Amino acid sequence: MLNYMKKLLQPFAVINKQTFAIMVVLQVAAALAIWQTSATGLLPAPSHIGGALLKLSTSKLLIDNVLVSLGLTVQAMFYAIVITLLFCYLSVLPFFKSMAQFIVACRYLTLAGLIFVFTLLTHNGSSLKLWLLICGIVPFFVTSFLSVIVHISHGEYDLCKTLGYSNWRTLYEVIIVGKADKVLEILQQNFAIAWLMITMVEGLNMSEGGIGALLIKYNKYNDLTNVLALQVVIFGIGLLFDFLLAHLRLWLFPYTRLTK
Repeated sequence: MLNYMKKLLQPFAVINKQTFAIMVVLQVAAALAIWQTSATGLLPAPSHIGGALLKLSTSKLLIDNVLVSLGLTVQAMFYAIVITLLFCYLSVLPFFKSMAQFIVACRYLTLAGLIFVFTLLTHNGSSLKLWLLICGIVPFFVTSFLSVIVHISHGEYDLCKTLGYSNWRTLYEVIIVGKADKVLEILQQNFAIAWLMITMVEGLNMSEGGIGALLIKYNKYNDLTNVLALQVVIFGIGLLFDFLLAHLRLWLFPYTRLTK
């Protein structure tokens, strides 16, 4: 046992999955115990949050709002990845390279300053939320995938030249097919951005519901217990999608296991 404890505090030490899982459970239990004993009237205790979470999870209100948010997020992710792949594949053409670089630079644009512009360009609140979400995550998608393209080794291109492939065939073999697994990896890495933004865009049109609208409603009345319970739900769904996307990538592209 003493050797295990020493290993946990050693740089670059390797521990098995079972030991790691036990360590995480003990850390979480200790954090919750400290929180429970030190909670004040302003900050609800974990037991109160757990009760609110149980009450919310059994209500149709939470389920309906979560489904609304998930539907909007998945729809935005689909359009975002299509736009990303289009510009990234075309970025190897000099004419489109500047456009892809401009999209990367758009990471620094704040959506708050563009809400009025998108309001004029869209015809209803649903479209406004969708396109704000798309434009919020596309620059990060493009940045990630362009980084993948830039770091492709010259050996892969040289192999295609040796085989007598045309430039278009090289694009297909090396980038479109050869890096298909990276698309799901980018989705996994950047899903958190879309999931965090969902609460902001749903506040622009609360009539359609969504977990963001529900969160704003509880915040308005300073219902901190339900706010933190919703945060647990948001956190849990984010972890679930991260797990599903990671395993989907391993299932569709088994060769990625070789890099681990």
